[in-house]
Amino acid sequence: MAAAMAPLPFSSRNRSSAGVLDADADSELVARCLDGDEGAWEDLVRTYTRRVYSICYRFTGRESEAQDLTQEVFLKVFRNVRSFRAGEGSFGVWLARLTRNLLIDHYRRTKMERATASIEEQLPMLEEKAAIEGRTEAALAGREASEALQKALARLSPDLRETVILRDVEGMEYREIAQVLGVPEGTVKSRLNRGRSELARALRQMRVVP
Repeated sequence: MAAAMAPLPFSSRNRSSAGVLDADADSELVARCLDGDEGAWEDLVRTYTRRVYSICYRFTGRESEAQDLTQEVFLKVFRNVRSFRAGEGSFGVWLARLTRNLLIDHYRRTKMERATASIEEQLPMLEEKAAIEGRTEAALAGREASEALQKALARLSPDLRETVILRDVEGMEYREIAQVLGVPEGTVKSRLNRGRSELARALRQMRVVP
């Protein structure tokens, strides 16, 4: 079995600092929403808007499009929040799954509108500095880092790309990613390993890292 690849250095593994609530607080907030508490809805949107927008932006690469999709996500939340079951996972996982499904539908619609566009052209716009396989962030910098990483991600298949994003950018746990993608944890780990490995290979081919 191949050795585990190192995570990307821009991982946001500590999500509590980004304002995401723990499971108990999630459940309480959702319960308040279902009871018609308008303040609870405002708290929910304020807490999760940044995370939803981040996912939408990384998959579309367009600010205005990501803003529109973020609004669509929360409209779906308002309409479907009663389907959330606290015992079946955290609200954050439920929300990430809903966001991903909307992005898939959006991609299918835009693919019909832009028949010549490939999924590789719908890349995440990652603006953090990046380095692969133990390289320091000094290996890439500023705009060049973003452009190089973007091009490298273009070479990943969609399933590898989304796994890398959910783990190394969004900082989700393996079990959470498995729930979002609907695959076993072993598959998540395998895709992550392959994704990191192929990303490193792509950057080497681009002579970004040796």
